[in-house]
Amino acid sequence: MNKVLLIGRLTGKPELRYTNSNLPFTRFSVAVNRNFTNNQGQREADFINVIVWRKQAENVCNYLDKGSRVSVEGRIQTGSFDDKDGNKRYTVEVAADSVEFLDTRAESQARTQNQGPTPYDYQGKETNTVDVDSNPFAEYGEEITIDDNFLE
Repeated sequence: MNKVLLIGRLTGKPELRYTNSNLPFTRFSVAVNRNFTNNQGQREADFINVIVWRKQAENVCNYLDKGSRVSVEGRIQTGSFDDKDGNKRYTVEVAADSVEFLDTRAESQARTQNQGPTPYDYQGKETNTVDVDSNPFAEYGEEITIDDNFLE
């Protein structure tokens, strides 16, 4: 069985690319903390390469940025190629089956606007900083009802 689950932060802004057959994909690196500290008492991290395909790649590029917290589920994929000097190089990456966004909307907005940490009120509760005009997923306060027979 080849199954991988990672939780970490993106090390850079993902960029959308396309194959010759116009299939969208993106590659990014996730920094994952180790469960132990080194001799100096510092926690180290592993930097794991991930590849994502199709619509999920488009979503990752549209909604994530450097520092975004994600959960990646997928499988390890290996490959090889010859570099420009003719040396054989080997690659290891996680081919993502799913990427889950773990930041709250306020954390994402604060990061993209370079406002620092997420705003909190004096009781430690997250404040509402969502701009409904620029966020199509913001709640408008109206309940949506879908009939059970809709899919039939």
